[in-house]
Amino acid sequence: MSKENGLPVIGVLGAGTMGRGIAQVAAASGHMVKLFDIDKDVLAKAVIGISSGLDKAVAKGKLKEEDAEGAKKRIKTVLSTSNLKADIFIEAIVEKIEIKRKVFKELESQNSTDTIFATNTSSIPVTSIALGMNNPGKVVGMHFFNPAHIMKLVEVISGAETDQETTKTIVDLATSWGKTPIKVKDSPGFVVNRVARHFYVESLKILEDGVADHETIDKCIESLGFKMGPFRLMDLIGVDTNYSVTSSMFESFSYDSKFRPSRIQEGKVLAGHFGKKSGKGFYDYS
Repeated sequence: MSKENGLPVIGVLGAGTMGRGIAQVAAASGHMVKLFDIDKDVLAKAVIGISSGLDKAVAKGKLKEEDAEGAKKRIKTVLSTSNLKADIFIEAIVEKIEIKRKVFKELESQNSTDTIFATNTSSIPVTSIALGMNNPGKVVGMHFFNPAHIMKLVEVISGAETDQETTKTIVDLATSWGKTPIKVKDSPGFVVNRVARHFYVESLKILEDGVADHETIDKCIESLGFKMGPFRLMDLIGVDTNYSVTSSMFESFSYDSKFRPSRIQEGKVLAGHFGKKSGKGFYDYS
């Protein structure tokens, strides 16, 4: 790999909530980061968010001020994938397989055969994303959890053709970032989202049935020791993102009713009530 500062150059695709968190972690760990998004306003907000996140880490004594300033300088924003090069790409774009494939194939054509393409997909099988790539052995799953710069767990998913060296590189990378990587087999939703899906789906069903309102359900769950109830967590993750993952898993599991998306959640998405990022979700943040 061609390296800067002795570390691989990281290309982060998508400057939304997850992308900016991943970029912050990479930059704080000493990597040069190329943060891509097609929306310049999203990129601008990402830079502000990352800067704020690094400043908070300094205030909490988790990062030295000079290291935070260095991290800010290591992030370069990019508005086009044309001639975009990196040693490791981490994709955190919309949860649509055709878009992920298109971006990876474009970048593969203009990067080294050693370049690794990691996807932060929450639910789509890595094998499916790698389909059509010239070198599918370099495609791997690297699934972070929100907020990516704080949450320790990272699922590392090997597709049917992912080579062992690629998997090891990503496991080592996550470890060097202070994360706790776990290797899992390729399957819709992997481990965490497959288990957690019912945390959301059943809570939404309780709401649909009129058993309790969302605030009461959250309070019940939080009283059991959970840091956040399902509705607060959906608002933090993004109601639209959560709905997209559920829809994807519903389709992947042959429309098994246990993964059926909620009409209430669909209504929130259609209304643009995405949670904290839009100012309103199940709760009002205005």
